[in-house]
Formats: sequence, C-alpha cells, structure tokens
Amino acid sequence: MEDVQLVKECLSGKARAQKTLFDKFAPRMMAVCYRYMKDKSESEDAFQMGMVKVFSKLSEFKFEGPLEGWIRRIMVNTCLDQLRKNQRFIGDVAYDDVAYKMEVQETISSELHAEVLMALVQAMPTGYRVVFNLFAIEGFSHQEIAEHLGISESTSKSQYLRARAYLRQRIEEKTHEKGSF
Repeated sequence: MEDVQLVKECLSGKARAQKTLFDKFAPRMMAVCYRYMKDKSESEDAFQMGMVKVFSKLSEFKFEGPLEGWIRRIMVNTCLDQLRKNQRFIGDVAYDDVAYKMEVQETISSELHAEVLMALVQAMPTGYRVVFNLFAIEGFSHQEIAEHLGISESTSKSQYLRARAYLRQRIEEKTHEKGSF
C-alpha cells in the first residue's frame, strides 16, 4: 500500500492500516532508537513513545516528503527528549578518558560486520553516540545539533571528533585481538 493511502486510512481509524504502518516502519525505527539509547530497554521505551507520537501527530503529516523521513525525525526527537530529560549527554566523558589515535587509517575493513560496528557505536559514551548519530547518520549540521541538545557548536564538533577517535581506537583494538573482524 502506498504511504499516502496508508496515512489516509490510518487517519480514518482503520486498525488494519495502523497495523500495516507500524509493521512497515517498526524495525527501522527501533534501529534508530537503538543507535541513540544506551541499552535495549531504553531503546524500546523510546520507540514506544515515538510510535505513540507518530500516531497522535499523523494528521500533521503534510505529504511533502517521505513518510519514513517524517517518522524518523519523530523517533530521533523522542530519543533526544529522553536523553535531555536524563541529562546524560552533557559532558559525560573527559578528553583524557579516550586515547586518541587520529593517525589510524580512516577506512574500515570490508570484513567489518554491521553487527560489530553497531555494537561499537552502542558502547560509545552517550554524548559521543548522540552527536555521532545526529551528524554522521542523520545528516544534521553541528549548528542544528547544538540547538537540539542545548550545547555549543564547538562542543558538538569536539564530541563528533572524539566519537570518531573512539571508534577508530576500538576498531583497531578489535582488529589486533582477532587479526581481523
């Protein structure tokens, strides 16, 4: 079913259409929440809250862009609201807590499995993880990130650089442990 028709049927109260919308987007949106939140339980909570918002605000969808993008934005904002509420992203790791290895190659072996990379991102300190997801995956600018999180633009940039260094270090460690992924 096309997204426009699906939204219209959901708005008319058709339970089958609502289930179809949920089933269509749930796996991808749960993955979005999992990237931002610290563990599975927090991810599931954010996902549930986000889906409630999706259905309660569905009448506000203007059909100006893809439905998935609109839903993704709600999920990201829900995660950010939860993190802001818990204030866990603010300065949670000092510079000295991460050994920077900026000289490590920027490329990741093609043998690196998505699950391993996801686990490494999930293990990042919250501030790193949130800024990394917003910038590298969602495509927000550092100015937009700063506005969303209530931090300075330079803090966003430094958190992103720290996140990259953190990932490089963990990838290098994993590569040395096992020879390769």
